[in-house]
Amino acid sequence: MSPPAPPSIARIVAAGAVAAAISGVPSTIWALLTGGDPLAAARAAGTLVPGRRARPGLVAGAVAHVAVSTVWTAALGLTAQRVRVGAISGAAVGLGIAVLDLEVVGRRYPAIAVLPRPPQWADHVAFGALLGTMLRPRRPLGPPPIRSPHEGFPGGTDPC
Repeated sequence: MSPPAPPSIARIVAAGAVAAAISGVPSTIWALLTGGDPLAAARAAGTLVPGRRARPGLVAGAVAHVAVSTVWTAALGLTAQRVRVGAISGAAVGLGIAVLDLEVVGRRYPAIAVLPRPPQWADHVAFGALLGTMLRPRRPLGPPPIRSPHEGFPGGTDPC
């Protein structure tokens, strides 16, 4: 049986799009349950766009979210070309991304710094886990190939 193939560029792009679209669910649910603004994080991301540091905005936030997600997707996608990834390793990557995005960069942006941390961390872990799941190596579909009982002998014949 052939080893699983690394993810194609098309699969990496699709995985990134799905992960970016779905990974905001934890913070959205948190905001709805606590009476917060479910779009606050999206608006806050808009302050990452140059010239908008003090002007959160939904459209700018969407642009920033796509840009940041694309960078992280490319990084994990390139890694998945050489190293096996999956949900757990992806979640671990998501934790690392959260440290950089929220604690290193985000603390310098007031609109990001005031966001509740647990749901934001959960979003990042969800992003990594989704991406890792979608980029894990795939086995070929279908039953394994039928092997001859003589396979492996020189000349393909049983010496007995």
